[in-house]
Amino acid sequence: MNDRSQEPQLANAPQEPAVDKWRVMLGISLGVLMYTIDTSIVNIALPTLVKDLHTDFATVQWVGLSYVLVVTSLVLGAARLGDLLGKKPLYLGGLIVFTVSSLLCGLAPSISVLIGARALQGIGAVMISALGAAIIVEVFPASERGKALGVIGAVVSSGIALGPSIGGILIGISGWRSIFLVNIPIGILASFVVNKYVPVGRSSDRHQSFDFWGSIAISVVLTCFSLGMTEGQRYGFTSGLPLGLLIVSAIGLGGFVLLESRTAQPMLDLSLFRSGAFSLSLFTGWLVFMALGGSSFTLPFFLQLVMHYPIERIGLLMAITPIIGGLVSPLAGNLSDRFGTRSIMLVGLILMTIGSLAVSTVDANIRDVDYILRIIPLGLGWGIFQSPNNGAILGAVPPHRLGIASGLLSLTRTLGQTTGLPLFAAIFASIALAGQTASDVTLAAPEAIVKGFQGTFQLCSLLLAIAAALTVLLWWMESRRK
Repeated sequence: MNDRSQEPQLANAPQEPAVDKWRVMLGISLGVLMYTIDTSIVNIALPTLVKDLHTDFATVQWVGLSYVLVVTSLVLGAARLGDLLGKKPLYLGGLIVFTVSSLLCGLAPSISVLIGARALQGIGAVMISALGAAIIVEVFPASERGKALGVIGAVVSSGIALGPSIGGILIGISGWRSIFLVNIPIGILASFVVNKYVPVGRSSDRHQSFDFWGSIAISVVLTCFSLGMTEGQRYGFTSGLPLGLLIVSAIGLGGFVLLESRTAQPMLDLSLFRSGAFSLSLFTGWLVFMALGGSSFTLPFFLQLVMHYPIERIGLLMAITPIIGGLVSPLAGNLSDRFGTRSIMLVGLILMTIGSLAVSTVDANIRDVDYILRIIPLGLGWGIFQSPNNGAILGAVPPHRLGIASGLLSLTRTLGQTTGLPLFAAIFASIALAGQTASDVTLAAPEAIVKGFQGTFQLCSLLLAIAAALTVLLWWMESRRK
């Protein structure tokens, strides 16, 4: 009984000399850095994979989608297991699975094997993405939450920035396989640091149980939704298979909500959504990740097929946004600790909207300096937005629900990508192929690809403007309650 009562003290270990919160930050950051590098590296490799593995535009999307699909389907189950069993062992297991599957990706002999290895990699990534922020919030005191999450935001931005630049160099020197093999030394180091320095932390009472049927239900819902969105791009959203999958996901979501409302120990505590701050912050984050994840997918195709840039140059240009975001993210976290989250979030969303509109004006004659000036507001806004929004989400739940809240936060990212990638890819392809004889985007005329690229960033700016309007609404609602 005494041991049980001491667990929360261990979870709040920043007050105890035995736990070094910044070494914990190092261990978690290494894991986060690894999987964000991997995600952004893969994006820049897509045109190369089409050529080297003799595949097409629709198939190569599954290199990213298989990964995101697994993460999206399992993230809430992983988060709930973290609350029940403890976050450290699951996070460490995720690092090991991710590292081993990176080796398998690097050795893949065909596109089908690569897609399968990426799905396995998603199992490791779901543990890292679902539990990393929750561990940080447990270790750091509330007064430093914004700063700590700002550091994690900077790591995310650094990983996304390093991915294209390192990926471009590696692909240019030694081919696409090296972009997966680069994860191995990072994964080994991250596993060592996490095992040595991250405390065991708090877990729920041993009498609580895992909601097995709820986990199965939400996995089916998210899988059907993700497959419906991606297959809709290939066959049309009114075709039988995509439409059927989306209908099943909608019916399944209703069934899941009903099941969770009647379960004594549900996987997803629906009472969390009674908080407007929690619900709207999640929805706003989903809109942002759908907009940025979907639109950024088209960028390497524009730079390679229209501008004819070498892969190394493309990597450097794609790194601009996350580098800027990484530089300002810790500052935004500090400002949100002092002035609150809503005003800082709104500034970030406005800047992102302006940047997206500016990028939507590029054409085949644009110079590098003109592109950089257009993309800077997008990077600034992203860095300013992410840590205050994360803090608003994680600060709105009780400590024993941090795991599931962190999982929902990760779900907004992956579900944003799962929704945004096929949506933006479909818009990009439909605009680019309109009036063309080519059947694949990679074979379309440069001016057609430019039109498709402009259209995707116009949609991006619209979604970001909606997110900004929701933030204003939430800020107004909260001010009226004071």
